[in-house]
Amino acid sequence: MDFANSLTQWYLKNKRDLPWRNTRNPYFIWLSEIMLQQTRVAQGMPYFFSFTNAFPTVFDLANASEEQVLKLWQGLGYYSRARNLHKTAQYIASDLNGIFPNTYKELLQLKGIGEYTAAAIASFSFDENVPVVDGNVFRVLSRYFDVETDILSSGAKKEFAALAYELMPKDNPALFNQAIMEFGALQCVPKNPNCEVCPFNNSCLALQKNKIDQLPVKSKKAKARNRYFNYVIFSDDYQNTVIQKRSNKGIWHNLYEFPLIETEKEVDLDYVVEQLQQQHFVENSIVSIAQMNSVSQIHKLTHQHLYIKFWKVTVAGSLDNAVDYSTLLSFPFPIVIFNFIEKDWK
Repeated sequence: MDFANSLTQWYLKNKRDLPWRNTRNPYFIWLSEIMLQQTRVAQGMPYFFSFTNAFPTVFDLANASEEQVLKLWQGLGYYSRARNLHKTAQYIASDLNGIFPNTYKELLQLKGIGEYTAAAIASFSFDENVPVVDGNVFRVLSRYFDVETDILSSGAKKEFAALAYELMPKDNPALFNQAIMEFGALQCVPKNPNCEVCPFNNSCLALQKNKIDQLPVKSKKAKARNRYFNYVIFSDDYQNTVIQKRSNKGIWHNLYEFPLIETEKEVDLDYVVEQLQQQHFVENSIVSIAQMNSVSQIHKLTHQHLYIKFWKVTVAGSLDNAVDYSTLLSFPFPIVIFNFIEKDWK
């Protein structure tokens, strides 16, 4: 059986109609690939349309402020992607006159573009014979050929890329790359794939050896770290509040939040009162303090679990550098905070 031919035949019958597949414009392909890292297509699609409407060219994205970019990205997570996207757009617009590099090696030099994204742009936009290797490709190839290499090991990507390159028809790399990724996304899914309707059910080694649920081999992730965030919602006589920008490296860099008391475990009202007296977030005298959510919200990130409480602190007079509710909504926040503002503010 010709693996590539069967794969592309399946793809042409079953592929989804996605907007970034109807173009060879490297700007749109780049946007889609960055957005779909760690993100499902259904979740990423509205963001793709928002970005292409707001920033139809790389020059428009380059000329936007970082806050505009982060605000549009709000809720998509992994915000370093948005910051790198913005910086790379500025570089392409100013240093490259808006023209994307047209080779895999040159694309790799751009900030925020790794091997997978460079391969996608190079093959989809410029027909370069370079294979894409993402989670879908790892899964399809490891199952079909019974490859037991740990996909998180140092040499795995090189091994799977060499295998994909060998299979790839050199006259249409884009079609093959799209096909193998789509096959992993729709047919050869991580759990309980329907192998009865798979075009490779007579040749897949994992199916023959009853190893579908064992492949690909992937070493266990490190245990997530627990963090406890206590956000202080100050409210003055005019129902205005104060926010701050997260300037430290790490999660949510350059997004906004309320004054924060981070602790090593869950804390009670007495502890929050004590910290408010010690940290002097504001000069106003405190009128009352109340917990706004009785149970901590748990916000799960890749390597961290955040236990979040919101505390309303009513103060006398007017707060310095305060913002009102409508202004608050215009700032880019982590989605867990933005949802609180929209749903539980009053």
